[in-house]
Amino acid sequence: MEDSLADFLRHLALEKNSSAHTVKSYREDLSQAFAFFRSHADGRPIRATQLTTRHLRAYLAWLHNEGYAKTTISRRIAAVRSWCRFLCRQGALASNPADGLRGPRQDKKLPHFLGEADLERLLAAPAADAHLGIRDRAILETLYSAGLRVSELTGLNLEDLDLDSGMATIRGKGKRERLALLGGRAVRALAQWLEDRSRFTEKRARSSQAVFLNKNGSRLTSRSVGRLLEKYLAQAGLDPRTSPHTLRHSFATHMLDRGADIRSVQELLGHRSLATTQIYTHVTTSRLRDTYEKAHPRA
Repeated sequence: MEDSLADFLRHLALEKNSSAHTVKSYREDLSQAFAFFRSHADGRPIRATQLTTRHLRAYLAWLHNEGYAKTTISRRIAAVRSWCRFLCRQGALASNPADGLRGPRQDKKLPHFLGEADLERLLAAPAADAHLGIRDRAILETLYSAGLRVSELTGLNLEDLDLDSGMATIRGKGKRERLALLGGRAVRALAQWLEDRSRFTEKRARSSQAVFLNKNGSRLTSRSVGRLLEKYLAQAGLDPRTSPHTLRHSFATHMLDRGADIRSVQELLGHRSLATTQIYTHVTTSRLRDTYEKAHPRA
């Protein structure tokens, strides 16, 4: 079974172009499932060809009984289904024991976002006359202006930016490329940062293609972006639940609030499915209902 897992993970990395984070998540989820299968075979090795629907249903029931969150259960069952499909394509399984196996129905949860006034306060928080402040303002402006995932932001290279056209080439999930648009304020913040970045790298005789660098001249990490955001949220007195992904949610919500076409927003976000983007229409409808109930005398 472990050999089949190694083959599956190589398939994800080399053929599906999955990120290192995705491959790691699959490894962890499937390793847990394998440990469960072994424990129900008295600790004896179990072959992938011996798996049955009964094994998988028992694993699903165990996840429920252990109190895992619905999102966690769904992700782990999805990992098992993907692995079983891979084994079928490889000929290791004659039939798919995961056919018909479904995770729990998810509760619909509206994404957290910042209002326009709160976003203005956040974007104004970094110091405009300090090296890190210039960088951080460019980071926040770019996240919001282009609706980027934090991994897309930290993965930006100098060659990906075309500030004259106000565009950036983004490598999203599965290494899919798309063009992102940069607003005027983001372009100006980036131009100021690139000028400051050039002086910074010259002083340290460091060379890097990454747009955003840490104090040592290396590529900034997603975790570092999260930490700097926490600092500016506290400084601006804003909701501490806010994450870098909140700026992406805010981008989509504000675009739809101001009349953008949902398919255009889908393309700008890099969503494969329109259904993924439609969550933001629920957000805007919810806000309209709140306004109606507060304002209408007979609401």
